[in-house]
Amino acid sequence: MDLASKLFKGDRVIWIIFMFLCLVSVVEVFSATSTIAYKNANHWAPIVRHATFLLGGFVVVILLHNIPYKFFSAFIALLPLSVLMLLITPFIGVSANDAHRWLEVFGVQFQPSEFGKLSSVVYVAFLLSKRNKFTDVQLFKWLLLGVGIICVLILPENFSTAFMLFGVCFLLMFVGQIPLRLLFKLMAVLILVFSFLGAALIFMPDSAMKYLPNRAQTWKARIADFNHKSDFKEGETYVINDDNYQVSHAKIAIARGGIIGQLPGHGQQRDFLPQAYSDFIYAIIIEELGVVGGVFVLLLYIMLLIRAGMIARRCDKLFPKFLVLGCGLLVVTQALANMAVAVNLIPVTGQPLPLISRGGTSTVITCIYFGIILSVSRFGAGMGEEDTTEEGPEEAEVSEEPETEEDNTAVKTIKELETIVE
Repeated sequence: MDLASKLFKGDRVIWIIFMFLCLVSVVEVFSATSTIAYKNANHWAPIVRHATFLLGGFVVVILLHNIPYKFFSAFIALLPLSVLMLLITPFIGVSANDAHRWLEVFGVQFQPSEFGKLSSVVYVAFLLSKRNKFTDVQLFKWLLLGVGIICVLILPENFSTAFMLFGVCFLLMFVGQIPLRLLFKLMAVLILVFSFLGAALIFMPDSAMKYLPNRAQTWKARIADFNHKSDFKEGETYVINDDNYQVSHAKIAIARGGIIGQLPGHGQQRDFLPQAYSDFIYAIIIEELGVVGGVFVLLLYIMLLIRAGMIARRCDKLFPKFLVLGCGLLVVTQALANMAVAVNLIPVTGQPLPLISRGGTSTVITCIYFGIILSVSRFGAGMGEEDTTEEGPEEAEVSEEPETEEDNTAVKTIKELETIVE
């Protein structure tokens, strides 16, 4: 217990959430990667790869939570680097699922958008903490410029990520007390722009779609599939086709789950659902762990957001306050988007379930978010340091209230000197 208290500093609740998410990830990814395992000579290769990334992410969390939060402002340097990587990705990037979202350097593939998300949150938190050096309009313009460039570059190949990132940064601006008139103007402009683009996607003929980004056809198909009203009538046979394949099998998985599920390893839809170990892993969780498991995972993310808010409230300085809120909002927003897709509340987005879905870049970046949250909880909010500040028996004996007035005055003087030294 003493070793654990020395190794795992910071908020204990965040550590517990992190451990449970990793546990669920290992179990469910091992079950959901059956289709990949059968295609490999080594059946253990998929889960070993995922466990390696989780282990590497765990080491990242250990390292980062020992670094004072003030050094994380250096992540702003990733902003221009992310812009450069996002600019070249459509031309030299690796194509996967009809999208150029990956770069490969020395045989290692990663998503530049993940670095863009991290740098944007740190950028917004840092500028909001320096708001006394800018006017409201100047601060708003600088925030909009940095975040806007990243989101515009991400949008052509990954609309959902750009939308989610901008939403999180917008919430940070609201919490950071950017004037409401500026935020309302921005919101009005965005609503008009997206309404126009949505109408264009729906009503534009296919012959004109070639003038839009390559992913526009996919966006149009997903919107059409989500809004499609089935002509299925009672007594007829329900046909699963290419248009409803993912959603149908996700619903079958959820329906089979019941209250306690089929237990890990006994799910059937993992063999039918595309990306069962990534985009639709939440449906597999419900099938194998039931509604109980699905609610448990949901509550883990909700608790993460609540705890991030509690840490932010205990921070005296603005930078760690906005930083922990941004990291918590990013992780939880992405998780809620993934779950909403699995239960068919929103169109398919392609967002993985943070720390649970099988992944490389996303897993490590999510672990960085957890490391930042734990660092802020430790150095900014003073949480999890109780063991080092508690007085031992000898200290308690020395610090007993003196009996004479002279002794009392001496102790007060010593305490004042200690305060000045600290």
